[in-house]
Amino acid sequence: MATTDQTAATKAVPKMENTEKRDTLIADEIRYQKEWDDAKIFQQDAPAAGEPKPPKFFATMAYPYMNGVLHAGHAFTWSKVEFMTGYARMKGQRALFPQGYHCTGMPIKSASDKIKREVEMFGQNFENAPSAELEQLSLEAKPTESKTDISKFSGSKSKAAAKSGKAKYQYEIMLSLGIPVEEIHRFADPYHWLQVFPQLCEQDLRRVGSRCDWRRSFVTTDANAFYDSFITWQMNKLKALNKIKFGKRFTVYSPKDGQACLDHDRSSGEGIAVQEYVALKLKTLEWCEKAKEAIGDKIPADADVYFIPATLRPETMYGQTCCFVGPTVDYGIFRMSKEGKDEYFFCSERSARNMAFQDVSSQWGEYHKIVSLKGSDVVGTLVHAPLSIHENGIRILPMGTVKPTKGTGVVTCVPSDSPDDYATTLDLRKKPEFYGIQKEWVKDEILPIIQTPTSNLIAKHLYETMKINSPKDQKLPEAKEIAYKEGFYSGVMVYGEFKGMPVQEAKPLVRKKLLDSGLAFNYGEPDGLVISRSGDECVAAHMDQWYFNYGSAENGGDQKWYEDAINAVESDRTNLFYPEGKHGMKQALNWLAQWACSRSFGLGTKLPWDHTQLVESLSDSTIYMAYYTVCHFLHKDIYGKVPGMSSKPISPSQMTAGVWDYVFNMVDNVDSNIPRSDLDAMRNEFNYWYPLDCRISGKDLLNNHLMFCLYHHIALFDEPNWPRGIRVNGHLMLNGEKMSKSTGNFLTLRDAVEKYGADATRISLADGGDGIEDANLEESVANATILRLYELRKWCQETANDTGLRTGELSLFDKLFLNEMNVLVSQTKSFYEETSFKLALKSGFYDFITSRDWYRDITKSVGITMHRDLVVRYIELQALLLTPIAPHFSEYLYRDVLKHSDSVHNALYPDVPPQDVTLSAVFTYVRSVTSQITAAEGNQIKKLAKGKTTSYDPKEPKRLTISVATSFPAWQDKCIDLLAQQYDRTGAIDAKELTKQIDKKDIKKVMPFAQLLKRRIDSGEKATDVFARRLPFDEAETLKEIVPSLKQTVPKLEAVEITMVEGETEGKTATPGNPTFNFENVK
Repeated sequence: MATTDQTAATKAVPKMENTEKRDTLIADEIRYQKEWDDAKIFQQDAPAAGEPKPPKFFATMAYPYMNGVLHAGHAFTWSKVEFMTGYARMKGQRALFPQGYHCTGMPIKSASDKIKREVEMFGQNFENAPSAELEQLSLEAKPTESKTDISKFSGSKSKAAAKSGKAKYQYEIMLSLGIPVEEIHRFADPYHWLQVFPQLCEQDLRRVGSRCDWRRSFVTTDANAFYDSFITWQMNKLKALNKIKFGKRFTVYSPKDGQACLDHDRSSGEGIAVQEYVALKLKTLEWCEKAKEAIGDKIPADADVYFIPATLRPETMYGQTCCFVGPTVDYGIFRMSKEGKDEYFFCSERSARNMAFQDVSSQWGEYHKIVSLKGSDVVGTLVHAPLSIHENGIRILPMGTVKPTKGTGVVTCVPSDSPDDYATTLDLRKKPEFYGIQKEWVKDEILPIIQTPTSNLIAKHLYETMKINSPKDQKLPEAKEIAYKEGFYSGVMVYGEFKGMPVQEAKPLVRKKLLDSGLAFNYGEPDGLVISRSGDECVAAHMDQWYFNYGSAENGGDQKWYEDAINAVESDRTNLFYPEGKHGMKQALNWLAQWACSRSFGLGTKLPWDHTQLVESLSDSTIYMAYYTVCHFLHKDIYGKVPGMSSKPISPSQMTAGVWDYVFNMVDNVDSNIPRSDLDAMRNEFNYWYPLDCRISGKDLLNNHLMFCLYHHIALFDEPNWPRGIRVNGHLMLNGEKMSKSTGNFLTLRDAVEKYGADATRISLADGGDGIEDANLEESVANATILRLYELRKWCQETANDTGLRTGELSLFDKLFLNEMNVLVSQTKSFYEETSFKLALKSGFYDFITSRDWYRDITKSVGITMHRDLVVRYIELQALLLTPIAPHFSEYLYRDVLKHSDSVHNALYPDVPPQDVTLSAVFTYVRSVTSQITAAEGNQIKKLAKGKTTSYDPKEPKRLTISVATSFPAWQDKCIDLLAQQYDRTGAIDAKELTKQIDKKDIKKVMPFAQLLKRRIDSGEKATDVFARRLPFDEAETLKEIVPSLKQTVPKLEAVEITMVEGETEGKTATPGNPTFNFENVK
């Protein structure tokens, strides 16, 4: 097997040594998971008919594809559903999180076919494979007995070896997944994958502590006849609603596979659609000499040869002045035969291959290259350009920026409306000798075609105003976008038979004229490189197919369907959670056009009305959330073989279209031999759990799956049952870099949990980030979390049993700590509500620990013990705040330490009193003063160490004088007056606005002071108190409380004196809430 240097990729990965603490945590995780499973704590049912209906929460993730095990990226998406479900339980909601397994489509079938070929090539156990690594494995190390359940495997040398680099063969990929070499040949059967990977998926999710209701799991495809029936019902329903149509359309197509290659059928290029062009036929009038020599007699003298530029702007073709080719680009002249007539096209081979599948030639998939040419070979050739005012022909000229991967590699030049064309035309005119052309070949006349609000020669205008200097100027892409948008949306035709007509109306008419006259044809290509799972480079094919009529009328779709979808997003009927998600969904809806819903190869459900076709993989995964609500009545296992919880076993044949309609509350009666009690129970489940509260997926599915989910719910269900929420997350990086098997920077969920434990993994996922931006899982965080969790729970256990803790009346520091805990509880709740789990982790775990540390240290330094009630309160709150994210740790605190009889999973989120603003101000003041004093002491020590002069010797006994101001200085009085007036006018403080009203010499001291006042108001203090020049607490008395702590904290501090002052002291100005400090040695 190939190996790769992984030093860079793995440098941030911590080494696992001395794993005793981790193993202790893992042992308890496994213990709790068994207890939760035995108690069926995550099995959630709708209340029976007539019972009170508690609030519910129903969330799902896009079910993972079963051609491998779950990796950290899957786990990141899963964590969002998991944390939301955990928090919903704490709000008193009945929360359902089911999990299915996606098996539809090409990936499994393609991989199984590869295994089959490799077995034929290398032997059943790949003993003849060209791999030194596999020879080292040999079969001598294989177990003496074959496994009954091969889904239960352990790591091996093969797994480690295969992970070390890129896998050339499919069997190597299987080794990297941990499949024993002697088992791999079984995966030549595609349905064997369905027996193995769903089990592994469930094992991994169970081991990380997932709150799944496993009764509701299933596999897709006809491997589960009930799900097969459900998809058949769905497709028939959509066809009856006229949402599925049949006809010729462009689609991404794999010639090797002989079928459409849709998103989930691709190994690369997911999300890439077909870009449609108008391909013009520029007839050759006179070849240049170099072309004549190259062509010779290979083409009949009377043959029609056309240059084929592809354009998105047919309305501008009146202004063609020349036609560009890339001088170093490889081209060909290709024979296209149709209806007994031969035509010859000059274009790139890539585009000729696309045309072969677009009815340009009579023979599907065939094209014949007659001559190979470079672009430079045809420069100077004279051609006739359809619609151009230059009726005697235009020349073929060189353009250095032509991309052979876009369009046909031939570009017609319209300098009036294309900044690129204008820039190149100017350059050619300036340097004809350099380009090897004759100056007269470059037309001087530029025809105005479109009047925009800016100009009737928009390209020239942008070139000059944006100061573009050459055809390679980096500003050209921006100029091109401006020109196109202004011309299309605001332009009016000023030339041609559609003169006076808006461009939006004229464009399709010009296009039709060109097509009807035979001077052009429709051409499409994938708008980027698409590689199928079989390794084929895909083309755009124009073919008969069944398709969903998505999109606006402008895009050829169902306008009413589109409007319902876009309105659901714009009105927040379907919540997208944050602006970037909402914007992305709107963009996707506006972009999407018809989508093929069938193919002929792979796994899946047969198209009900055409059994030669299968429902494609994204089309059978749009409303399966409804299936989750009832499937546990139909089957107990994921394959639909074992009867479910219905009173009598239900067979797939009994699940008729009428039954599905009844179960999903679409009709009031049904003729069925299924017991009415079972039908009503399933209907009750659906009615309780629907609508779906949140659908969660990676942002890559925003352009397909998530849109389809919304579209199909709108088509099939009444508005109250449309999805309430769709939340997308970014991709997950690992240790700051993109996850990649080839570099070794890769982590499966199983490996993560084995290495760090469930809760450390979960905390790292929460710490990774939120929102649509890419997140980052740091393994160093996971490793550090092990120690943090272990030491914290150890402290909780020991401190809860400490008989020396104080009881009775609360001290000032007790009250400060209690109030700070209440503040953090409220903050954490707001973050959970926002699904901001990284912030919830910060306030509810990291900051909560920091608060505990402060309380522990301050009480010790003033010579008192912690208060028992507050210690117990801290432990309980810490358990509850972390329950959604790290439930095993929370369970330990809740049950093993605090001795609660019930699981923390059944506990409610804590209810705390509102923030005491005065106590919060004291808390902030105490921490700030302590920090400033210790920092001042530290600075003196650093100075002394560097041999610098200090105002006192920090190593000798000393006295601290704290000067407390009784009033504000005059400049602060003025500042407060101005801010108070501003606050009365606007209800807010704008420190920047204040700078206009004060002397410039005072800005440096005024701005920090103004910001301090703003923070006090923002933290909850009454503005009247802040502007009244008084603190919400007695500053001097508060300082007296911390004197013992200061003496403990600052070495050799023998005395602390608190004085009341006005104005400056020792050159420093004290203000209320901001005392000054002065150290001096004592003799």
